[in-house]
Amino acid sequence: MKKILLLVVLGLFVLAMPVQAEKISEAGNKLLKKIDGNLLPESTIFYRKLINIEPNGTKKEFVLFTAKKGKDKILSTFLAPKTEIGRHTLRLGENMWLYIPNVGRPLRITSLQSVTGGLFNNSDIMRLDFSEEYNVVGIKKKENKLLLRAKNKSIAYDKLILEFNPEKMLPVKIKCYTASDMLVKTLEFKNIKNFGDGVERPEIIETHSPLYKGYKSVMVYAKVKRKKLKDEIFTVNSMKKIMDLKD
Repeated sequence: MKKILLLVVLGLFVLAMPVQAEKISEAGNKLLKKIDGNLLPESTIFYRKLINIEPNGTKKEFVLFTAKKGKDKILSTFLAPKTEIGRHTLRLGENMWLYIPNVGRPLRITSLQSVTGGLFNNSDIMRLDFSEEYNVVGIKKKENKLLLRAKNKSIAYDKLILEFNPEKMLPVKIKCYTASDMLVKTLEFKNIKNFGDGVERPEIIETHSPLYKGYKSVMVYAKVKRKKLKDEIFTVNSMKKIMDLKD
């Protein structure tokens, strides 16, 4: 009789596990979508400076103007240095392109490459909403952390541990891991700034990696503004039209 009762209890526990996991995923994904919405409005334009810093202190800087619409459309153009002017990048979902004036046509690029060098790869520079690429599979409420798993193998990082500010609902730190649980890099979100029109987000993102000791890359946001954008701007043949959106 005891064995029968034990089997019944175990059976109920096993049946409850998927339900519990589903509740965690649902609650976590709601939090993640809230964080996404706070990082950038649904339709927005902004400027960024990317700074790559080497161990000897040498710096290389890039300035980009960017337009983002929805969860999976992001278009950028280089404004500096002079050697990069005329280059544009476009991301639509998992697909990425780089337009180089000398080549005269867009080239396909991957998430793990980097159009600026340094520690920010294309996935970081052309970041989609986290909820577009990841599912929440765990929550540590006391530590304000979410465990994220990539939705497919084409995504740059297999696992993220996202630490967030519970009051602002914005990321504080993200640790990025491979499928074998190797730490690839850490992203730190700093200096929450009010950009106006209800946009309040970290002004600075810094990244460092145990694989490249002494190296650091910094991304500084400026002039983040809500702006209605047309879908036709986000096409391979219309990449140059991003210049029409500049202030």
